[in-house]
Amino acid sequence: MGLGIIDTLGVAGSLVFAIPLGIYGIDALLSGRTFLGGFCLAVAVAMVALPHYLTTPTDLVGGAAKRVTGKAVKAPEEDGGGNGSESGTRENGE
Repeated sequence: MGLGIIDTLGVAGSLVFAIPLGIYGIDALLSGRTFLGGFCLAVAVAMVALPHYLTTPTDLVGGAAKRVTGKAVKAPEEDGGGNGSESGTRENGE
């Protein structure tokens, strides 16, 4: 799955907050505060992972627009010829 520019900026924005929280969670785990450390790590992972799996209102609008334009505008079909560069085709019958 390739991310667009907007999605990449969104992930980067999430990482700006999730990385320090994750580092604090690891530090808390190593110092013996298991509940706090585990909770902070879980929140940090959720900050990055959940936006990929949840459907937001903008996803619904984008999906609807994609379906509408897909039905209104048909992509041109390839006719399978023209320049003779396809493998397996020979012009002179060899």
